[in-house]
Amino acid sequence: MGFFEKLKAGLAKTKQAIFKQVNDLFKNFVRVDESMLEELEELLIMADVGAASAAEIIDRLRDEIREHRISDPNEARETLCGILREIVGEGEPLKLGTKPSVILVIGVNGVGKTTSIAKIARLLKSEGKKVIMAAADTFRAAAIDQLSVWADRVGVELIKHSEGADPAAVVFDAIHAAKKRGADVLIVDTAGRLHNKKNLMEELAKINRVIARELPDADRETLLVLDATTGQNAVVQAKEFKNAADITGLVLTKLDGTAKGGMVFSIRRELGIPVKFIGVGEGMDDLERFDASQFVAALFEEN
Repeated sequence: MGFFEKLKAGLAKTKQAIFKQVNDLFKNFVRVDESMLEELEELLIMADVGAASAAEIIDRLRDEIREHRISDPNEARETLCGILREIVGEGEPLKLGTKPSVILVIGVNGVGKTTSIAKIARLLKSEGKKVIMAAADTFRAAAIDQLSVWADRVGVELIKHSEGADPAAVVFDAIHAAKKRGADVLIVDTAGRLHNKKNLMEELAKINRVIARELPDADRETLLVLDATTGQNAVVQAKEFKNAADITGLVLTKLDGTAKGGMVFSIRRELGIPVKFIGVGEGMDDLERFDASQFVAALFEEN
């Protein structure tokens, strides 16, 4: 099964719950009018697009309809798809031009952070890159053990210390291992303790200082992993993390387990951070680089 087919299957709950109704709405109206736009806005809000984002989408659609004198609902539907593609934006490739490059991964417990790290490592490895992982979430022994299991499955080296160790010390050792082994990418798991932002910010700042000192010219990505099943709560969480870290991209997990896939649109609009990866299943191949055109097509394509 190609990833587009997986994407369609993964977004089935969102599509069946909401976007099937959106498609039906365009079919049921003979002409585009204000009542249709009002119903459409309600459906977008139900899909967890968010009230502000839904209002902006409808305003933009209304402007397009007026400017281009659109009366055919099918044409209005295609215009809506274009607006959604534009709002969510393209995923932007990872900036990994140096050897080694560094990917910091942050996110609260339970969002799928560790499995996302493993899946990204596997994806990069499949592209011929040598990857090393660093277990810098030393706050929980379980996080280190879990990452060890995934490192073995993926077939990459893991640099780790014991529970309670200084995360920056783990990163220091991992950087030297990456240099010595000629690694292309170092992926760093970090603790995500949002209940104590001060500790989180201090920890990330210390890790970043070590990277800046040991790899001053390295390309760096900071990816925030979010659980799509939490809908608008994920948007709130992302805002909190944005205050603590210079996030360069988002990883959205568990899209296959939610009818709230519309949150992708509001998260990009409100945060201005590109979605770089989406996960639509438990399998190792079920995480892929984000493609706006495929994402919108998967929501609207009729079976």
